[in-house]
Amino acid sequence: MLLLSSKGSQGSQIAVPDVRARSTPPALVSEGLALFDVVVRRHFCDCVAIDPSDSEWLQVQLSLSRGGLGLRRLALHCSAAYLASVNKADCSAPLDEFTLHAVTLFNSLVPPASSISEESLLESCLSQKDLSSRIDDHQFDQLCLISTPANRARLLSVASFHASSWLAVIPSRGLNLSLDPDEFQVALKWWLGMDTSSQLCCPYCPDHQLDPLGHHGVTCKGGGDVVLRHKSLRDVFAQFCHRARLGGQLEVGHGYGAESSLSRPADILVPNWMIGKPAAFDLTVVSPLNSNTLIEAGARSGSAAGKAEVRKHNANDAKCTELGWVCIPLAVETYGCWGVEAQGSISRLAARLALQLQCSKSKAITSIYQRQNCCVHYNYVKYIFNGLKMFF
Repeated sequence: MLLLSSKGSQGSQIAVPDVRARSTPPALVSEGLALFDVVVRRHFCDCVAIDPSDSEWLQVQLSLSRGGLGLRRLALHCSAAYLASVNKADCSAPLDEFTLHAVTLFNSLVPPASSISEESLLESCLSQKDLSSRIDDHQFDQLCLISTPANRARLLSVASFHASSWLAVIPSRGLNLSLDPDEFQVALKWWLGMDTSSQLCCPYCPDHQLDPLGHHGVTCKGGGDVVLRHKSLRDVFAQFCHRARLGGQLEVGHGYGAESSLSRPADILVPNWMIGKPAAFDLTVVSPLNSNTLIEAGARSGSAAGKAEVRKHNANDAKCTELGWVCIPLAVETYGCWGVEAQGSISRLAARLALQLQCSKSKAITSIYQRQNCCVHYNYVKYIFNGLKMFF
């Protein structure tokens, strides 16, 4: 149960649990919930020491699957909570004025295609998760409409499948899955599209001023952070392959084949991956804010990763075919959006991992995405702090 308490201006205590939104009509509780939402925002800003703008706060209020932080506004979602309770009550009596008001309120928050009728409320099975998701989807679409092309590309990337998995990781210094408070603050600001540049120049490219959304920071090759990120992703994926009893060799392909090619198409070569053929996994990290992909990335989630997959196939297919390997690009965007082929491979790896560890496949998938996306997101934080050390 969510419960925050504070002292009002007259000294009276305000305590609004989320269960009240489910059991009380919105017409009677919306003002109190709006006050509660203000308290939540104030405590969030105090806790993480950042002050997001109204548009950035809209992202905070979205669910994790939509690239937010899950701090939904109760005043916005109270109609969904109440209507789900009414639906589960299985009441055959006519709807009262409070319920009709809740239906009207809910329909004002979603597009016509997602609205509900009085009949569907009584006859269909409606969950609070489903109704709140409809509100989240509409809020996300509205946020994209008012955003710049770069911010729209960022939003579509952070809202992709498992991109926000790094936020749900249990901190562990032994597994390199932890951030100091000031590092986590930078990570949150970057995730929300807040300015992390501090109006500084790149510590490795003195003539290049850092951009607010951090595109240069996640792509700069001057300080070696890009190489470290690639090696971290490679090593984590290889570890999961070994835990799944699939084996794997690192950096294979140089000097192989009829041609004296210097190319190395396999960051990880896994034997017997599919129909007896080895898989040559080639990792690549791309930014959706790159000028070559910005327009497509602002229109379709994962387009930057999709283009990277095509580039990897063009570069490696011929040599992999000659060697009898299957070329599988593992392309991921800097905000954690994975390409289609990478998602399929992770799903297949998770199935094998689940058998070995005797756990559910969904748990194995979550573990893989969490570890991999931590490598992606922590890289930018380290870049920022390494740069600050050079300036101060």
